[in-house]
Formats: sequence, structure tokens, C-alpha cells
Amino acid sequence: MLEPAAWRSLEAEHQQRADAFTAARRERAATGASHPVDDFLFTYYPFRPGLLRRWHPGAGMLLRGAAAEERAGWKWYRTEGADLAVDDAAFREKNARSIRFIVTLLANTAQRPGNFGCFGLHEWAMVYRKGEHRHVAPLRLGQNATDDVVETHRIACTHFDAFRFFTPDALPLNVLQPSRENQPRLEQPGCLHAGMDVYKWVIKLGPLVPGDLLLDSFELARDIRRLDMQASPYDLVDWGYSPVAIETPDGKAEYERRQRALAERSNVLRARTIAAVSPLA
Repeated sequence: MLEPAAWRSLEAEHQQRADAFTAARRERAATGASHPVDDFLFTYYPFRPGLLRRWHPGAGMLLRGAAAEERAGWKWYRTEGADLAVDDAAFREKNARSIRFIVTLLANTAQRPGNFGCFGLHEWAMVYRKGEHRHVAPLRLGQNATDDVVETHRIACTHFDAFRFFTPDALPLNVLQPSRENQPRLEQPGCLHAGMDVYKWVIKLGPLVPGDLLLDSFELARDIRRLDMQASPYDLVDWGYSPVAIETPDGKAEYERRQRALAERSNVLRARTIAAVSPLA
């Protein structure tokens, strides 16, 4: 149970933090500008910035005196006299299969050993032997040298949503063949894309998840995206990002060090998510 002063304070702090996360994106959107790194989480994942601003207390929390508030009209809330709570029973009934899938996927991913030898080469495989690229930034090494990096390294991507963007020539170079069907068996905590996806799973769980967990998941995804692009073949210096040159020993060492730290953070968030919703699965 949260008294009005407590939940209003939590809501205000959440909104301020969310606004800080989305400020640059909203400014760019107002002028039609874009950023190849920082806009990714708002374009790859189909979630509007406004969803980050909507604070939820999480399942099992009662908001005293909130029945007259605007949030009383939000989906998946129920009133109890003058108070308000998340209608977790209704959400569970409607989304039971999805909740079970998410909890199982997060738990299995966290339990597996991480693969810390991929060095972000999925991004290189996406431009292998390809004349035109998705991003406006040029290739840091040029096409031929970029192709050489792919051909002289072991490509071991475990994430289907990265693998499906490999060029046709790069697909057979991967030691695994990720698919939507084998995703629950292949996901592992060292994968940057699996770490970013924690944000996707948290937001799909909607009001069951407390607001601080949602924003922590977004912050992790943002930090992962930055490493992902720094280690990519693109030259992003003009966009504010120095390269992590994974084609060199020093670059590989830096990538793995940061990758391990991000994997630890992602597993903490997986555990927090499971703790928040597993009684409902």
C-alpha cells in the first residue's frame, strides 16, 4: 500500500527520469532530424516514448486515494473504494501464455553461460559484401577491409533478430542458424541484442512491472546500443561515438570487458522481472 504522498513522489520522479531519457529524441522528432545510434530504441522497438513516462506501481500494490485520478481509466486498473490497484488477475487471464513465455525465456537465458567471443561481429555480417547499407554513416575500414574482418573471424551469433539481417553471403558463415523456433534454446546473457530485449519483455508486461524496472531496462538497452554501434563497422565519430576496434587485440579486450559488465546488468534485470511477475505465470 502506498499513501498519496509516496506514490505521487514516485510518479513524479519516474516522469522526470523518463523525460530525460527521451528529450533528445523528442527534440529531433520535432524537426525531422534523426540519429543512427540514439534513435534505435524508438524505431526498432514499436514503443512510443510516452510509454516510458507512464509510471506503474507494479502488481500487488494499492494506491491510496487514487480512484479519482486519470489512471483509474487506464487499462488493467481496478478501483477498491477510493483506492486503485493494478488488475493483475485480468492481465494474467488475458496474457497468461505470453507471461509464461517471457518468464521462461528470461530464466533460461540467465542460467546459460555467456558467449563472450562474438565481438559484435553480427553488425559486420549485416554489411558483408554489400554495396548499400542501412545507416548513413560510412564504413570505417571501407568495404573490402570490412569483408576481410568477417572472413578472418569466427561468426557465432545466437540471436535471431540480429541473424535475420545478415547478408545472404554472410548467413552460411555463422556457426549457428538461429530461428524464432530455437530462440528459447539459444539465447544467452552475453548477447547484446538479448540484453536490449529485456526492455522489450519488460514493456510487454505492462503494469505488472514497477516503473523503476522499466526505466532501468531502457537505460541498459541504451547503453548496450552504444557499445553495439561503437563496435560496428560504421564510422560514427561525427555522431559522437568513438570506435571500439574489434579487429584489434585491444579492441577485442575492451569489447569483452564492457560486454561482461552489460551481461551482469542484464541478468540482474532478468531476475527482477521474474520476481515481479513469476507468481502470475
